[in-house]
Amino acid sequence: MIREEDRMRDIFIAGNWKMNLSCEAAMQYARDFWPPEEKGLITAVAVPFTMLESLEEGLEGSSLLVFAQNMHYEDSGAFTGEISASMLKELGTDGVILGHSERRQYFGETDEAVLLKAKKAVSSGLIPIVCVGETLEERDAGRHFERVESQVRSLFTGLDPEEAEKVTVAYEPIWAIGTGRTASSDQAQEMCAFIRKTVRDIHPGAADKVLIQYGGSVKASNIADIMSQPDIDGALVGGASLDPEGFADIVRRAAEAKGLRIKGRQGR
Repeated sequence: MIREEDRMRDIFIAGNWKMNLSCEAAMQYARDFWPPEEKGLITAVAVPFTMLESLEEGLEGSSLLVFAQNMHYEDSGAFTGEISASMLKELGTDGVILGHSERRQYFGETDEAVLLKAKKAVSSGLIPIVCVGETLEERDAGRHFERVESQVRSLFTGLDPEEAEKVTVAYEPIWAIGTGRTASSDQAQEMCAFIRKTVRDIHPGAADKVLIQYGGSVKASNIADIMSQPDIDGALVGGASLDPEGFADIVRRAAEAKGLRIKGRQGR
């Protein structure tokens, strides 16, 4: 376990609901989820657009942040089906996931578009979680570092140092998303350390401030092992975040693995 006094960065655990649940279920979630509220611990859930406003209202007084799962980089225009950063801010949204592998794979998102979105998110006061990761084919071919480096460099070379510090990077090996297969803690640490080194090459002063999450079949049984690694500051949790009690357990175990002394359930 990492001692609290040895930690340099906050712990950031976010849940990605993807295209799941309903507004009614989201409101029940808001009633049932009791996040540990400790200094240095950030918790969030990224939900479908239809739930943003009601969930923000239901979580009033809670430390749980509400994120969107995508946004456009323009302020307005003829972009049918899209939503802007200012629209998200109007709803009280705290942040946004960008460049998730499913967005890249199914909707053709490019590194260039992800950079534009990240810059817009930062300038609009939204917290961006930017996802990077390799396919199984790329890993098996020994090109996993090459692939992730290209994504990280495309992002951070387009950001100035102040912008870079405000970006959270989520390393999600595509072969581990929703498959039940998880990268070993050593594999996750190796890549997250590589990501931090790449950021340091571009923005030396920002590298130790950037939060790096691991995502890919994260659950209560493996979160402590993942979070025991020095360059992993949090997790992007998929299906396991849909259950409020289960997600709270993941958050608690993650915090304890990083040396936080969780005092137990707290009410609102």
